[in-house]
Amino acid sequence: MIPAVMPTYARADIVFERGEGVYLYATDGRRYLDFGAGVAVNSLGHAHPHLVGALKAQAEKLWHCSNLYRVAGQEKVARRLIENSFADTVFFCNSGAEAMEGVIKVMRKYHHAAGNPQRNRIIVAEGAFHGRTLATLAAGGQAKHLKGFDPMMEGFDRVAFGNLNELRNAVGPATAGILVEPIQGEGGIRPASMDYLRGLRTVADEFGLLLGFDEVQTGNGRTGKLFAYEWAGITPDVMGTAKGLGGGFPVGAILATAKAASGMTAGTHGSTFGGNPLAMAVVDAVLDLLLADGFLEHVRQMGKLLWDELGKLVDRHPAKIAERRGAGLMLGLKCRMPNADLVKAAMDGGLLLVAAGDNTVRLVPPLIVEPTHIAEAVEVLDRSLAQLAA
Repeated sequence: MIPAVMPTYARADIVFERGEGVYLYATDGRRYLDFGAGVAVNSLGHAHPHLVGALKAQAEKLWHCSNLYRVAGQEKVARRLIENSFADTVFFCNSGAEAMEGVIKVMRKYHHAAGNPQRNRIIVAEGAFHGRTLATLAAGGQAKHLKGFDPMMEGFDRVAFGNLNELRNAVGPATAGILVEPIQGEGGIRPASMDYLRGLRTVADEFGLLLGFDEVQTGNGRTGKLFAYEWAGITPDVMGTAKGLGGGFPVGAILATAKAASGMTAGTHGSTFGGNPLAMAVVDAVLDLLLADGFLEHVRQMGKLLWDELGKLVDRHPAKIAERRGAGLMLGLKCRMPNADLVKAAMDGGLLLVAAGDNTVRLVPPLIVEPTHIAEAVEVLDRSLAQLAA
């Protein structure tokens, strides 16, 4: 008999009833240190008073009016994102997958509107993950996600992540753009080098392509900058983001230059719920905190501290952990044992982690994490690894 909730997740047998800061509390009363943050979503922790206040205030005024009309919150939030990024324009949606689907549409529509409809293929990277829609599954190209959903959508040419020569050789007369994650999240917390990202910009400019970034997970302060592309000193033409943008409220966004979005005219794209007043009130509140003086510096400091402590952990447990990976507060441990074993042992010890590809365990705590929380997490990891070794 099938459960009432469709069984598409391998769920842990635990139910959380409330959260506060970096902690979650289960229905049995047990407290857990949350270094999964809802898969890098709860960027400001749980029940942050500034976000709660903004949502309550908006909920008493207007929830939804549709995109048939102007939405004041969209206009305000779009201006804030534009002022703090490469973008000239923003489209609001509800999720990372929807944002990346929109990025693909922007790339294709740009060339079609410019009189080159044959330029409709996008170069993507092996090991990528861009979402669960049919188009984003095809862009990610991972067999475990595609199985049973044939035929795979056409239009994507796959090259090795980090290999500029292979990418350059894949450019052809039908190529519309390049799409990459600055750090592959689901693929195992695999960061791109700065030279690689800069090289992508060079290739895109040389061949008249659009450069698209997937910053669904790396964006919104996760790496210590508002967006990860800033570290490379270059800008994409179009970018999708979500996760931490709403601090737990479902929202996504497509950011684009005026050039990239030149084909996106009335009727070319839409979203019933995208950018509704509730979502925009929360995103505005999230940006208040992310853009506050010293906040991103705090993320960088905590990222360095966690990186250093994970390095010591690798040194103490070389038989169980191969290496640390990542940037900012998007870090991973490449395991020599099944990563699920470490996730389970840590959860038993009161620490929540998230598994990723390439047998990696992901550490993506709320950006408000403090040194005491990092020490607590590392202590649980140390103890868990020692138990697993025994």
